[in-house]
Formats: sequence, C-alpha cells, structure tokens
Amino acid sequence: MTTLAERGTPTSTPERTRSGAGLTAGLLAALGVLAVVAFVSITFGSRGITLATIWTAFADFDPDSAAQTVIRELRVPRTLLGLLVGSALGLGGAVLQGATRNPLADPGIMGVNAGAAAFIVVGILVLGPLPLSVTVWFAFLGAGAATAAVYAVASFGREGATPIKLALAGAAISAGLYSVTTGVVMTSSAALNELRFWQVGSLAGRYWPVLTQVAPFLVLAILVALACGRLLNGLALGDDMATALGQRVRLTRTVLFVLVAVLCGAATAACGPIVFVGLVVPHIARAICGPDYRWIMVYSAVLSPIILLAADVAGRVVLSPSELQVGVVLGVLGAPAFIALVRYRNLAEL
Repeated sequence: MTTLAERGTPTSTPERTRSGAGLTAGLLAALGVLAVVAFVSITFGSRGITLATIWTAFADFDPDSAAQTVIRELRVPRTLLGLLVGSALGLGGAVLQGATRNPLADPGIMGVNAGAAAFIVVGILVLGPLPLSVTVWFAFLGAGAATAAVYAVASFGREGATPIKLALAGAAISAGLYSVTTGVVMTSSAALNELRFWQVGSLAGRYWPVLTQVAPFLVLAILVALACGRLLNGLALGDDMATALGQRVRLTRTVLFVLVAVLCGAATAACGPIVFVGLVVPHIARAICGPDYRWIMVYSAVLSPIILLAADVAGRVVLSPSELQVGVVLGVLGAPAFIALVRYRNLAEL
C-alpha cells in the first residue's frame, strides 16, 4: 500500500514546476507585448511620422525638425507616463482588493478621485487659475488627504478598519468631497474649466514637467508594491489566520493604504481619474495566475500599461486628426469587459 506522501510527491512538484514555468513564460510574453505597445505609442498618432525620423530623433536629434520634436518632447514623455501610471493603477487596485478583501475595490472607493478633485477646485478658488505643474501637487495632496481621512474614520472601534467599514467610510467621504467640488465649480468658472480638463482622464498634454514631478513617487511605490505579495497572501487568509501566522494586521493594512494613496494619488494627479484599470486588471491577472498575490502583482504591473497605452493609441487614431481621451476610451470599453468577466467567471473566486 502506498502512503499519502508517496502518492503526493511525484505529482505535486512537477505541477508546481510547470505552473511556475508557464507563468514565467506568460509574463515574458506580456512584457514583449508591452514593448510593442510602447513602440506603437511613440510611432502612431494624429501626425504620421516615419521610422527613420523616429530613429534620427534619438540618434541625431535636430531641434529644428518639428517631427523629431514631436517624438522627443511629446510622445516619449506621454508613453513613459502611460507606462508608470498604468502600472500604478493596476498595482493600486490589486493592493486595495487584497487589503480589503473586496473584489469591487478600486481607487475611487478610498476617496482618491474625490479628494484630488476637491483640492484642485479649492486651490483654484483661493489662488486663481493654476498651471498644470501646480495642479498636480494639489491633486496629489487631495488624494492623500482623502485616503487618510477614510482610513482614520474606518479605524474607529475595537475591530479597526474592517473591509466593510472602509467601503462605507469611503462612500461617505467621497460624497462629501464631491459636494464641496460641486459647490465650488458652481461659483467659479475658472475652477469649472480646470476640473473639466482634468476630470476626463488623459495622457495628452502631460509632458516632461508633469512626468518628472510624479515619476519619483510612482517608481518607488511600484517597487514597494511588487514586494507586498506575501503580505497580501496573509491578509487573504483572513485577519485571524494572518494574526496567527505572526502578521500585524493593523500595521500591514496601514502600510498598504499609504502605498495605495501614493500609487493612485500620483497617477490620478498626473492624468486625472482613469477608470476601470485598477478594477478590471487585477481580476484578469488573478484569472491567469490564481490566488497568489506574488504573481498577481507582477502581472497587474505589466497588463495595466498595455491596456492603458493601447486605449490611448486607439483614441489618437480612431478620430484622427482629432483625439479621443483615454479616459473616455476606457470608459466605453471597460464596462462591457468587466461585465463579460463577471459573466463567465465567478466573482467570488476572483
């Protein structure tokens, strides 16, 4: 008679090896797709530019060439910002869903969008029209303040910031902040115009000055998020089990929410509220690689910029020479994609 150990040994290790090899191969393929999409983002747009011009723009830049200037000063920073913002939103959504154990959690649930919008319009009301480089900082501070307020309110009580309390606190504070925003824009045409430009969600018009301001925050937060897979795996087992395994649940959640505030706050400050990326992409990653957050985080960081840059390119090409903003494209495509995901896969398993 064979023992349980004898039956399990020969099959379990090869399965794990094949799974790990398959996930690694899939990740390499996704990185290849990301490289192609990034190249297409630099190459295609409302203005046709040849490959030779693109090569010359990097190898032998001529500042008097309008086409080369478009590549160096407009499309390259736009593409780099798309890479960073996409990864940040995907990782932020994955962290938030893992920390709250809520499959419908996205940056909006923590008041990120509402806080950023409120600080922008209040800043304009007090200081007058602001350049984009200053607006970014108001949005970043507002996103961070709103996230801190949501977590502080949800932390009241003996059990601390539970997933249900976080969702309720986020909904309440977001509603209050949106009321403030509406009140300000009703009395200030400058605030209304600035909010309309920012709130659509776009990579257009965000060039080197914006990129250099948010890039340090995004790069650091992305690296930290990629290292949080084990913490999220512990929280996925439940608070009691995580505590039994030696994890300090309250401290872990606090760190994770600070991380979400930086990831999504900086991304939202730079590009406005971009919908569905933080909600849908972690589910796609989970469907590919299972419940292990170490893989979910890596896949989310790669798949999100693919989707964001592809939508941005589509918006540039579909209505050429006009342009459809990426927030609009993702809003149109993201809703049916998420409905299909829920339809063909049990949301509770995601």
